[in-house]
Amino acid sequence: MQIIEEQTFTQLTADDLRAKKASFENCTFHNCDFSSGQLYDIVFTTCQFINCVFTDCNIPNTGLQNISFKNCQLAGVDFSKASKFLFEVHFDDCLLDKAIFYQKKNKGAKFSNCSLKGTDFTEADLSNAIFDHCDLNQAAFDRTQLKGADFSTSYNYTIDPDLNFIKKAKFSIHGLAGLLTKYDIVVKG
Repeated sequence: MQIIEEQTFTQLTADDLRAKKASFENCTFHNCDFSSGQLYDIVFTTCQFINCVFTDCNIPNTGLQNISFKNCQLAGVDFSKASKFLFEVHFDDCLLDKAIFYQKKNKGAKFSNCSLKGTDFTEADLSNAIFDHCDLNQAAFDRTQLKGADFSTSYNYTIDPDLNFIKKAKFSIHGLAGLLTKYDIVVKG
């Protein structure tokens, strides 16, 4: 498989990308539409995706190594199917509703200004992750490693401290109710 380095691609589809039969290093992708496409067995290393659509894109065995997504739509993407090898992804101003990160190790991940409604983080390792101004309404945290994670500016989360590892995690006073939901108590500010 050939390696394509330091190139910029615009308005590609999943079929266009697969036809290249390549791995991509230090590349930038602008305004691409991979929605409902098949991106399998492709490796992306230190790449940026800007204003791209991945809604319901299938990514089995795809390598995502130090990848940043900006202003992208990734609703319904099952990241648990991506390659585990050096998996590292970061998101800025992205729509990730109902995405799946089941059992993914993504320590130090950054989610900034993202919608993560209904996203599944079950058994993921998000140690030291930063959730900056994110909407986590109905996001699933179950046996999730959140040691040192920062939720201090995020909102609408429900995290059970008995089922998740939250040592040294940061929460704002306004978000404490999301840690007490199972007790069905009222917290007034």
